[in-house]
Amino acid sequence: MPHPIVSSARQAAEYLGDAVVALITTLHLLFALSLIAALLAVSQALAADASCGGRNLVDEWRASDPARLAAVEKEAADIPNGKGIFWKIEKQGIAPSYLLGTMHVTDPRVLAMPTGAPEAYRTAGIVIIESDEIVDEKKAAAAVMMRPDLTMFADGKTIGDFLNPEEKQTLETGLKERGIPLALVSKMKPWMIASFVALPACEMTRKAAGASFLDKQLAEDALKNGKTLKGLETLVEQLQAMDALPAQFHVQALVETLALGDTVQDVMETTTELYLRGEIGMVMPMMKAVSEQKGQETDDADFEQRIITDRNHTMAIRAPPILEQGNAFMAVGALHLPGEQGLVELLRADGFTVTAVN
Repeated sequence: MPHPIVSSARQAAEYLGDAVVALITTLHLLFALSLIAALLAVSQALAADASCGGRNLVDEWRASDPARLAAVEKEAADIPNGKGIFWKIEKQGIAPSYLLGTMHVTDPRVLAMPTGAPEAYRTAGIVIIESDEIVDEKKAAAAVMMRPDLTMFADGKTIGDFLNPEEKQTLETGLKERGIPLALVSKMKPWMIASFVALPACEMTRKAAGASFLDKQLAEDALKNGKTLKGLETLVEQLQAMDALPAQFHVQALVETLALGDTVQDVMETTTELYLRGEIGMVMPMMKAVSEQKGQETDDADFEQRIITDRNHTMAIRAPPILEQGNAFMAVGALHLPGEQGLVELLRADGFTVTAVN
């Protein structure tokens, strides 16, 4: 069973991404759904006065645990394309395109984008994101509502059916601290609740106030400026990827995330700062190191396969016909970029030259 620092923090960072930095992995979906409107309403008052906070664990290790940091850096160095979030895509005979790895958050630091990216975006004729459905919340919600099995338990089950008494108490207490009655969310799939509670209070406040995360902002601006907007996946496909993992996997990640308290917030802040430095290859080794520090197991191979790798291949099939038109700007969760089966390598295998801009 993977530790929640790896699984739930990845859901919040990427997906807070994808993947936080996948987290980090499909958070932007949840806020497009009317299913959580009530959650935002009951928690907004609690979150309104909170700041993001969180410590940069990598910087702390530099002073307090250099051996741990050295091990993380060594593992990251072996990950292909682990440095850089902004890439140039070229093929002979067509205008170059660009690829930006994103975090699906409203953090102003992330919204600023790296040097060169704003200019590439402004001149692009086509904007590619994970799902173009995020610009029409009503349409997205309607599509997802057609598949309630992906977001809600069926056959009268609730999340309580998967918990022992101690776990149920942990969940009830953790949700109460966030202003969320367990009864309100008991029929929701646990990964939906986990994605909600893993976000810092300030991020929840910004989203509740209508702030757009980077991918959505790019999509909205594209339509306003007459650019062609393309999506690589549907929201239902993204939900199916999450739902394909066993319910018990998500339940345990949720309960343990609540029990960890501020540790997840520290991981989120560390992930954000690694992202801003372009150190994407450091994200997963860092998360695993935190789990080891807590004495927990870190096997999340199934999560990584379904939420990252499988979707990389889907994107790598659907993106090239669009990129062949040239002058495109593609923005996807940053955890989809690095690795032997990351999007950078898969595009290279399809005949494109992909080079880091910064």
